[in-house]
Formats: sequence, C-alpha cells, structure tokens
Amino acid sequence: MTDISITRPPSPPRSGDPTVAIAFGGGGARGFAHIHVIETLDAMGIKPVAIAGSSIGSIMGAAMASGMTGAEIRDHSLATVSKPASAIGRIWKAAHPRGAKGIFESGLRLGQFDIERILEALLPDAVARTFEELKIPTRIMVTDYYGHSEVVCDHGDLRCALAASAAIPAVFRPVLVDDRVMIDGGIFNPVPFDQLTGLADIIIGVDVVGLPSGTPGQAPSTIDMMFGASQLMMQSIIEMKCKTHPPHILLRPEVHRYRVLDFLKAKEILADSAGVAEQLKHDLDAAFTFSA
Repeated sequence: MTDISITRPPSPPRSGDPTVAIAFGGGGARGFAHIHVIETLDAMGIKPVAIAGSSIGSIMGAAMASGMTGAEIRDHSLATVSKPASAIGRIWKAAHPRGAKGIFESGLRLGQFDIERILEALLPDAVARTFEELKIPTRIMVTDYYGHSEVVCDHGDLRCALAASAAIPAVFRPVLVDDRVMIDGGIFNPVPFDQLTGLADIIIGVDVVGLPSGTPGQAPSTIDMMFGASQLMMQSIIEMKCKTHPPHILLRPEVHRYRVLDFLKAKEILADSAGVAEQLKHDLDAAFTFSA
C-alpha cells in the first residue's frame, strides 16, 4: 500500500430507490457470521454503494467488493478450514517459510506470525489486489500504532491494507506501511459505520466483536481474559460511536461463545449465527418502508 488516504469521498447521487452501505466489524473467527449478511443482500438483490471494514470485516468486505457472492465466500471459507490438518499446514508454511528449523533457531514467541503471508495463502484469487480493481468503493480501517490514530485506506495496495487491518496484537506481526507501524483496525474502530455517514440512505453495521463468555464466578484463563478485556473495550467504542453516528441498522449475530481464533469452528459459527439473516430481512423491509 503505497498511499494512505484519510479524505472522505463525495456522497453518491441519490436515486429513486434507497441506497445501502454496510460496515463489517472485526472479531476474528466470529466474522464468519458476516457471510449470512452478504448472502441475504445477494438474495434481496441489494448491492451496497459503499463498504467499510475492520479486521476480519475488512476481508469479508473486500471479497464482496471484489464481486464474490456470499455463497462463493461461504464455499471458500469452508473449503479452507474444513480439513484442519490442511488448513494448519497452509498457514504454518505461509507463516514460516524456513520450516521448523527456522522456528527453533529464532524461538517461539507471541506475535511472530506474518499476517501478509498467511492472507496470501488463504485469500481466494477473486479478491482484488488493489482498491482500484474493486467493484464497490471500500474503506479499510487500520490503526497507526505510533501515530496513536485510526487510518482509512481507500486506494493502492488492497492486500497490504487487509493484512494491516487484520494484524491482531500478540498474534500477528504489525504491518509496515510507508515506514508506519500498523495494527488491527478494530483497535480504534471495531465497526466503522461512522465512515459511511452520508454515503447512503440506509447504513448497516455488523458487530461480531461479541462479549466475554464463561461461567460467572469462575476465573477465565489468561488468554481468555486478554481477549475478553479487548471485547469490552471495543464494545465501549461501539456504544460511543452509536451516540454520534448511529447506523440505521445494527446487527449483532449470536457469536459470543466463540473465541477470536476459533477459525476451525466455521461450520458451528455459521450455524449459530444463522438467525441474523432473518433479522436483516426484517430490518431492511422496515427501513425501505420508512424511506419510501
């Protein structure tokens, strides 16, 4: 990604039918629930005029903006993770091209995985490589670690932007963009519906951050505590943004019991979050009626 833009594009022209824009939120493996939303929009014949995404939401959003259908995204996701040994092998090879010898020479440590290599191995070929190739204008959120701010990427190297947006701290290495250290876009903006203000008649936000789950009174593990605390902070950010730039529709699929790294549970996540499809249909019908 050679350039970073933080300028807002002009609002699209209005037409007779209400326009829709959608923000896909971050949440790791919980983001498989986004597939239901994309499939529902496909079934209703709705093509968003703009997309925004953070972390896993940036990846799902980029796939949709590249022209992939929800069914195609579902098929690729399940094919990628349906055979755990194969999926883990691909990720391991991508993350550690020097093999096991290289791992032991450098030592195992937190945050050692190279998200750029992993995405290159796992993303479908249909996902564009530059923003300019996308069929729908898309804004990808990343966090400038030393700049202490969110950054909006909307042109140039799409794959690099996706890697930076999905660089979960303590799991993946940060991504360097123009010598700036970039990490997970969800840190500053978990569900970037505020980036779509004024771009469509109906703005949809999809929150897959979830909330910590477990047994009340029972102390969580250190890892669960770390990710759970992050969930609480992100939900606080979402609530504050809802007070200033609320979306017309805010969807929260049933994903609380899944961890951020539960990628091998894609089928279960899709099954448990299926209800969001009917909710979106109902909410859109109401929004269209109100906008008529």
